[in-house]
Amino acid sequence: MTYLPKHFEETDPATLHALVRAHPLSTWVVPQTDGELLVNHIPFLLDADRGPHGTLVGHVARANPVWRALTAAATVVVFQGPEAYISPSWYPGKPVHGKVVPTWNYAVVHAHGTARVFDDRTQLLALVTRLTALHEAPQAQPWQVADAPADYIDTMLGAIVGIEIPVQRWVGKWKVSQNRTLEDRLGVVAGLQTRGMAETDAMAALVQSAANSQ
Repeated sequence: MTYLPKHFEETDPATLHALVRAHPLSTWVVPQTDGELLVNHIPFLLDADRGPHGTLVGHVARANPVWRALTAAATVVVFQGPEAYISPSWYPGKPVHGKVVPTWNYAVVHAHGTARVFDDRTQLLALVTRLTALHEAPQAQPWQVADAPADYIDTMLGAIVGIEIPVQRWVGKWKVSQNRTLEDRLGVVAGLQTRGMAETDAMAALVQSAANSQ
């Protein structure tokens, strides 16, 4: 992350991990020796206790060239949390002086680390079983890997490879109106809440939380 004003920086591991778990579909950026970048969108699991900064675990299709193109260079995994457009009309000072402009609030986590590949069937089965259990949990009748024929699952396992990324460092950016006055922040919260959408409600909660902590 190249631009991170101190007042937008988030360093609390629990907060960073919570965003990763709530928004597991990442943008995974892999640098190449020729200067090109490979970009994939992969849901990752976070094993927070594996390694000093945790380990991300996921899988890609065996046909995906990314796993064969991995080098010793560090990759970046981006997790996007709540985001919302912020209207200048929400600031109380707007009708007074008019010196306000639009902006965009967001919360994002970058995980830096060197990726490695595994294709052991036992490990892959354990991984897809964990992924399935996690994401099927909200269903009234959760689907399980064992619901499919064993030979079919074995064929599917042969079509993927596992990815592990021991995290070397985390970078968190919470741009949630910390650079505004308390009055402006409360105006942003009220404005976001009028939108009546889950995404804007989530951002309103982040703005309110940041305001309460200062």
